Formats: sequence, C-alpha cells, structure tokens
Amino acid sequence: MTATPPVAALALGDDALVLSHRLAQWAGHAPVLEEELALANIALDLLGQARVLLSLAGDEDELAYLREERAFRNLQLVEQPNGDFAHTIARQLFFSAHQHPLYEALAAGGGPFAPLAAKAVKEVVYHRDHAEQWTLRLGDGTPESHQRMQRACDALWRYTGEMFEPVEGVEVDWPALERTWLESVPAVLERATLTVPTGPRSGGWKAGAGRQGVHTEPFGRMLAEMQHLHRSHPGASW
Repeated sequence: MTATPPVAALALGDDALVLSHRLAQWAGHAPVLEEELALANIALDLLGQARVLLSLAGDEDELAYLREERAFRNLQLVEQPNGDFAHTIARQLFFSAHQHPLYEALAAGGGPFAPLAAKAVKEVVYHRDHAEQWTLRLGDGTPESHQRMQRACDALWRYTGEMFEPVEGVEVDWPALERTWLESVPAVLERATLTVPTGPRSGGWKAGAGRQGVHTEPFGRMLAEMQHLHRSHPGASW
C-alpha cells in the first residue's frame, strides 16, 4: 500500500478544516433558518473530511489546535472572512467547483486518498449545487444582490489560481482540473448575469502562498478563536 504523504494530507485537511470553521461562524447569523442548517451541514461535512485527512498525517487534535499559523498549509481562499452572505457564497462556489473534480480524480486514482474521496465527492456535489443555486439567485436577483455578488466574485478571484498549484503527493492532472474549473465557474457566473472577473489569477501578481505557510491577516485572528478553548484547557475531555 502506498504511504500517505503528510504534506498532501495536511494541505487537503487544512483546506477542509479552515473552511469548516469559517462556515460554522454563521451559526446564529445566517439570513434565514434554512440557511443556518444548510451551512452547518456543509461545515460538518468538511469537518469530517478534515478529521480523516489530518489523522493520516498525525494526531488530528494536535494538528488542528496546537499548530502555529505558519504550520498550516491551507489555501488562502478558504481562510478569507465570511463577509456578507454573497461573499460566503462566492468563496464556496470557487472552492467546491475545485474540490469536486479533485475528489473525483482522487477517487478514480486508487491512491491513499481514494476511500475518502469516493465518499466525500458525494457531499461536495451538494456543496457545489448549493453554491451555484445561490449564485444564480443573488446574481440575477435585485440590483443590490447583484452588486454584492459581483463585488464578492471580484474580491476573491485573485485567490483562485493557488488551487491548481501542484501539491506533493496529490497525483492528479492539475492543468486538466484548472481547465475544468475555468469552464464551469464562468458558465455559472454568466448564467447569473455576472461579469467574469478579469484580474490575474495565474500570471502577474496573484495571491497564493498558503501552501507554503504564508497566510493573510484575517487567518491569525480566526486561528486564535478556533484554538482558544483547547489551549485554555490542555488535556481536558468531554
């Protein structure tokens, strides 16, 4: 059996863990009760993925709650603050449209991530559909919702190129995944009457050093919140 590369497990696990926490921050603040439940369910799906992935690299609790900021290997996209609801939806659209074909490829590849990916891809189908439906609803809704959705897409676009930079130990065709993403996401935006952003995402200036442990300013505050209870009561159990 092929050994699981810790770098790969950390990268994929940190993506799921950090986005799970961001979505969980909507608890008690979602615009309607139905969305409260939907976002909580997506967060739980991602947390389940994170637990499996991080356990392949070491002790999941220690990795989640005791690592310093520079030791995390998540994409900068997933650590971005929730902002308003449109911002959260744009982030989810961009990420789930990446994670879906990635997990399909991992499930078909038969490597160490295949069992997780085969199960998780079914969850990600829902995550992606949820984000797509809300993108259409907001983009082709009122002038205010359209403006907010466009602003969110424009703000997050620069973080999308990092999703397709190869990760050591994740054996997939990265250029093919990017081509798929560049076909699917703009198609959704156009259906939502939104303008596809034109800013750089793979050339010139772009964001994207999360895989190397370089994170944006909001991540440190989020991490302090996420780790506070565990660090305050070391060794405690419930």
